[in-house]
Amino acid sequence: MTSSIRTCLWFRDGRGREAAEFYCSLIPASQVEMVFNGENEFGTFSVIDFTLGGVPYQILDAGPMFTLTEAVSISVSTDDQAEADRLWAALTTNGGEESVCGWLKDRYGVSWQVFPKRLTELTTSSNKKVAAAAMTEMMKQKKIDIAAIEAAVNAVT
Repeated sequence: MTSSIRTCLWFRDGRGREAAEFYCSLIPASQVEMVFNGENEFGTFSVIDFTLGGVPYQILDAGPMFTLTEAVSISVSTDDQAEADRLWAALTTNGGEESVCGWLKDRYGVSWQVFPKRLTELTTSSNKKVAAAAMTEMMKQKKIDIAAIEAAVNAVT
């Protein structure tokens, strides 16, 4: 048996295709694959299949029945601070909102976690002092500042 699995995000404002194209412009190896516009007894809708960094997603843009929530987020682990900063800036501009610990909500209402890979290395370190110091510093931040986290780690080692 072969199956295709995609995370589906419900949009309610007719901006689903715009969002998919925006996301694909930010992340390498991304593309909009298919757009279907239809109509049923509830009104018009669009289905947009796309990939972000090779990971499949779908947007169902179908009206106000459901809303996006922070309970679902797209997590992006970047190679370095510069890439995390670039994505953070792009995703929080034009109505996006910063949250805490590397979380943000973009202009479309989708929640993201954006952080350098080094954060995971530090917060999951087998050295409990390193992991605790990294976690404590991370909890103080909005956008992840890996230099500040490494400074906190260096202070305990």
